[in-house]
Amino acid sequence: MGMDDKFHNDSTDRQLLILYGSQTGCAQDAAERTAREARRRHFRVRIFAMDEYDRTKLINEALVIFICSTTGQGDEPDNMKRFWKFLLRKNLPNDILSQMKFTVFGQGDSSYIRYNYPAKKLWKRLLQLGAESIYPRGDGDDQHYLGQDGTFDPWIQGVWDVLMKMYPLPSGMDIIPSEDLYPFVSPETPMAMITITLGLLLVLTSKPRHLQVSVFSLLTMVFHYPMNLLSISIPYDVRHLEFAIEEPFISYDPGDIMVIRPRNLKKDVDTFLEMMEWTDIADDPFILVPNQEDCKIPKHWESRLTLRLLFEKYLDIFSTPRRSFFEFLSYFTTNEDQTEKLREFCSAEGQDDLYAYNQRVKRTIVEALHDFSSAKIPIDYILDVFPMIQPRQFSISSASSMHSNAIHLTVAIVNYKTQLRSPRRGVCTKWMEDLEIGSVIPFNVIKGTMKLPRDSGIPIILVGPGTGVSVMKAFIEDRIQDGATENYLFFGCRYHDKDFYYKNEWDSYVREGQLTLFVACSRDQGKKIYVQDLIKQNAALIWKLVHDQGGYVYLSGRSDKMPTAVIESFTEVFKKEGDMDDAQAKKYFNTMEKNRRFQQECWS
Repeated sequence: MGMDDKFHNDSTDRQLLILYGSQTGCAQDAAERTAREARRRHFRVRIFAMDEYDRTKLINEALVIFICSTTGQGDEPDNMKRFWKFLLRKNLPNDILSQMKFTVFGQGDSSYIRYNYPAKKLWKRLLQLGAESIYPRGDGDDQHYLGQDGTFDPWIQGVWDVLMKMYPLPSGMDIIPSEDLYPFVSPETPMAMITITLGLLLVLTSKPRHLQVSVFSLLTMVFHYPMNLLSISIPYDVRHLEFAIEEPFISYDPGDIMVIRPRNLKKDVDTFLEMMEWTDIADDPFILVPNQEDCKIPKHWESRLTLRLLFEKYLDIFSTPRRSFFEFLSYFTTNEDQTEKLREFCSAEGQDDLYAYNQRVKRTIVEALHDFSSAKIPIDYILDVFPMIQPRQFSISSASSMHSNAIHLTVAIVNYKTQLRSPRRGVCTKWMEDLEIGSVIPFNVIKGTMKLPRDSGIPIILVGPGTGVSVMKAFIEDRIQDGATENYLFFGCRYHDKDFYYKNEWDSYVREGQLTLFVACSRDQGKKIYVQDLIKQNAALIWKLVHDQGGYVYLSGRSDKMPTAVIESFTEVFKKEGDMDDAQAKKYFNTMEKNRRFQQECWS
């Protein structure tokens, strides 16, 4: 069997379109993995972010797999919004997609009320437009100990089982073994997803289509200080950062988000290039040439690149690797034991071992490369092996009405230890930690998911333990500027004297009658006290603010056990003060959420 016969099937009915909506790269990674597995099964595959796809061609697609994540409070990812808006057009006939067979996988977090809403709504809308489901919708969950893969693995295997019955391979053709490095992005074009030509500065013959990336402006750091400077026993570092906006026309609203593109530190990249034995070619110029319509060069990348520039500005080498990293690495190891271990990591049976090796200890890509030192990654595959540095989002902790031409952030510096010897340091916060006064950085502001009520006379209840208080600070400042006094903040920390963020500001607002403050310092007494405990202790006040005065509730913080505990506390308040049973209290809360009187912004 020839190479062309081995790696593709010319049958026109085995065409597969994969469309993804991804905010941080996880759904894109799952989509790309699906594409690789589909090509091994000889499907002719195209893969696009939903907003990159020419949606007018959707009526011609026979087979589509959709993979989409969830952002904000059950919202669609940014690169899916236009596609979703198109599907919602009222003038679309109910049978317009009757030719399409499809399935959907959603990525979300079950601690949110609107768990996997984009995937659920997409699934329902596709059925309304006449498309036929070939496999049940899958719901990934960040709360699974294996992360999204814990659900995706069995789901995608079920999809393949169905598709291979629908589209059986011709006689004499087999699925390409996972041990074989698949060298095609299409039957026509060999090599990696994007071809790199080292040592040459080529001119593109045609302008490539780019990813949708917002234009970034500039900020100058003018002030920063650790917020728990005297707290030697606190195992984390939280900082208040202030930036001056150079462009006076830039404005933002309370609840908006600052987007930053971090970089890897130069010294770290130098060490990495030496480890990979790429130092000699690190500064040779090249350009990237797309060799397939669904291969895109990100718009924010420079046209003239070097390996050093790629790894300093664009490729992530210090994040915890995804499973796809180990999959690609297994093709480039020369040590049989290392190759066998990597292949085990990529198997369904090896997921517990992969979790213990990788996710549990937050191992980095660089550390994995140290462990699997026999790997020699070809230059042509670096964009397959290494993920892109993703933009980081931070809730703005200032109100522009109080701080004109400035943006404040409350940032937790990720620096902790696991079972490994070297400390864990976040890619973005490590970079931000090294910023000096006067540093100029690119940034963008996007709309947040939480909004204040238009009427400043309506009470607001703010629940923001830890750095979740960041966005609450912006809300309170804006409300104070409007003369609002019905502001109730439930703040949680470990110790009153060590990590009570913005204590002086809160005390000042309390003295002026502009804020009512409740503080849960969990470690200051024998029995731990959390914000959810204070909510139940103030049940009568909560019920008065919510039920009698139509108040709004806002929640921000880490999405571990806290959001669920806080929501349960509110339902307990409704049961007690509203004389409700469980079902009635949950319905009352869900109505608040539906009417945007309960809003949350949490992160893992």
